[in-house]
Amino acid sequence: MGKKFKIFIVFAVVILGCLFFLSLDNSASNEPIYGVSFSRFHTDELELDWKETYLAILNDLGVRNFRFSAHWPLTESEDGKYNFEELDFQIKEAQKMGASVVLAVGRRLPGWPECHEPEWLKAESGKLKVESEQKKYKQERILKYIETVVNRYKNYDNIKYWQVENEPYLTFFSRSTCGSLDEEFLKKEISFVKQLDPTRPIIITDSGEFGRWFKAYKQGDVFGTSMYLYVWNQMIGPFRYPITPTFFKIKRNLTEMFLNEKPAIVIELSTEPWLLQSIVNTSVETQLERMGIDKFKEILEFSSKTGFDTFYLWGAEWWYWMKLKGHEEFWSTAKELFNSH
Repeated sequence: MGKKFKIFIVFAVVILGCLFFLSLDNSASNEPIYGVSFSRFHTDELELDWKETYLAILNDLGVRNFRFSAHWPLTESEDGKYNFEELDFQIKEAQKMGASVVLAVGRRLPGWPECHEPEWLKAESGKLKVESEQKKYKQERILKYIETVVNRYKNYDNIKYWQVENEPYLTFFSRSTCGSLDEEFLKKEISFVKQLDPTRPIIITDSGEFGRWFKAYKQGDVFGTSMYLYVWNQMIGPFRYPITPTFFKIKRNLTEMFLNEKPAIVIELSTEPWLLQSIVNTSVETQLERMGIDKFKEILEFSSKTGFDTFYLWGAEWWYWMKLKGHEEFWSTAKELFNSH
């Protein structure tokens, strides 16, 4: 056996040993907590009655953990004129049922095109000829909008966390609408929310598959990751990421090794199809190919083995939409999940 081969064997054993160590599940064996993301924005895309859909999720499914998003175009569709009708209703109804709320604020929030700006903001900033002035104006208005939202809801005792922006470090995704990340301004947003409400932790999120996690993990009190298995790529079409639950264990353990351990949750577990066009313009057959009940159950099983114990599922509005189309299997499976935890 040559010297180089011996070195290779030792190196391989060390690497395998490190991977084994990083794959160990060091999390507490707590009973899993399940919740969902819900937004008026998404129900509008599905042409659903948002209130009917929300109440079905709250009362029929029995969901007791929600992530809501204060989408800027919906909360301030006109400059200085705020609409809180939908969020007020959602948070108050959740409070009646003892349901907790993660409330996401900022410009970049869940739902394509990721970065959401009211039309008046685009018009007003467009009047400014210098790019730096446009940026300053937008940032000032973002902080004003955040201040208004946080001050309105910080006295609700069922608000559990604030989420500031959504996957802000995933800069390659939706660059055309989001532009590049101003990290200093992100820190300013986080600091501002802490100043407005020092009592609640702040969640900063990152992509599970592509995010490096370190920067997002450092910024928040709680770290939130997305988790997707079945996606679509422009080059190869629909596919499943070639990963196992161990991928997330290694990633989390590696992050905690270099940074202080802190609460970490799955803030977005994808359980609706990844499509090329809107759901309402896609055949049900195509949707079932991309996210059939077999894939739905696989994702739930996969996530339960990743070492996390809190999961907010993405797609509850779609489950209801499919239920109305005669495919109740997603709704029924989710109902069993929420009734058993």
